[in-house]
Amino acid sequence: MDTSVFESYESEVRSYCRHFPTVFTKAKCANFFDEDGRKYIDFFCGAGAVNYGHNNPEIKQKLIEYLESDGLMHALDMYTVPKREFIETFEEKVLKPRGLNYKIQFPGPTGTNANEAALKLARKVTGRKNVFAFMGAFHGMTLGSLSLTTDKSSRKGAGVPLDYVTFIPAPYMFPELDTIAYMQRLLDDDHSGVEKPAAVFVETIQAEGGIRVFDVEWLKALREFCTKNDILLVTDEVQVGCCRSGTFFSFERAGIAPDIVTMSKSIGGYGLPFAITLIRPDIDVWKPGEHNGTFRGNQLAFVAAKAGIEYMLEHKVEQQVAEKGAVIKEFIEKEILPLDSRLELRGIGMIWGIEFENIPVEGFADRVIEKCFDYGLIIEGAGRKNSVVKLMPPLVISEEELVEGMKIIKKSVEENLAAL
Repeated sequence: MDTSVFESYESEVRSYCRHFPTVFTKAKCANFFDEDGRKYIDFFCGAGAVNYGHNNPEIKQKLIEYLESDGLMHALDMYTVPKREFIETFEEKVLKPRGLNYKIQFPGPTGTNANEAALKLARKVTGRKNVFAFMGAFHGMTLGSLSLTTDKSSRKGAGVPLDYVTFIPAPYMFPELDTIAYMQRLLDDDHSGVEKPAAVFVETIQAEGGIRVFDVEWLKALREFCTKNDILLVTDEVQVGCCRSGTFFSFERAGIAPDIVTMSKSIGGYGLPFAITLIRPDIDVWKPGEHNGTFRGNQLAFVAAKAGIEYMLEHKVEQQVAEKGAVIKEFIEKEILPLDSRLELRGIGMIWGIEFENIPVEGFADRVIEKCFDYGLIIEGAGRKNSVVKLMPPLVISEEELVEGMKIIKKSVEENLAAL
């Protein structure tokens, strides 16, 4: 299998291909296939971009029909039929049933751009520069979003100071610390040295932070804190939205309504580039063109996103997540955790992490990931020192393949433990 062209000419910045050193040709539902015809089970899910499976046939048909009709492919933010139909579907099928009222902004088609838009708007609305974010957060790799992101290697790549962010210990880091009271003290203490923020950015589930699920009562208290102090609450749904947590929005379980919501990845329906920033109507104070981009409002993605919502509802994907999430939890608790008392499990819905931090071997989780690939499973790591093996299969994976993939994880863990 020839990978020389990539190694010779592609930038050293490439990353995932180093973990999965083969050349892929196609994908279907929860499977990849490479040039040698080998099949792999996908527990990676395009980093969360293909919740409804690779080449979902129902969504694909809508795309084919649109292409064959010579539908408009590029329109900046002009009015188009696909945009109108997506907005109508999102409003009627997603927002209104949940009692949510947002204006929809279409930034550039990436998660980091959705967060950049939220960051700029929060500062514009409040007139404040500082923002709060949580240790363990990942909000993107462009400079504004990167300022909210905490891992050292990502931040080091900026090459400039990443200012105007105060990082708050995540609630799981110091169980004895009331992080809500801590933030209030920062605001009330005239010697804290911390400026009142424009917004608090939060992932209700820190995915790259190690599959850390924030407590419902804590999320409610965070909403109250923001309301009390006239601070905007921004929830980042880029990776854990679109039913990944068990509900369409991950914040639903807490019964809260953020002021701004950012989405990308699976909102594109088919793995197509697409992002939206949802804005409380009274804070939609943008001037025309104040945040724009050549590829905002990807027309094909509008088609796929609408079809994705329809597929999600018709096939009861939320219910599928509840059922398959229980299968994942039960298998790991019964089959994998008993392999070593130092292992830990965290997760919700269909995003789970097995923590190997307490295994005193550097890169142990990476070894498990490599062994999984050898046995035909694509899975990635997360967390501090990349010590967590992260399970994030397509939501529509069959239960048989789900269990088959977890058996590969078990076998890979067993073999690596035996080699200690």
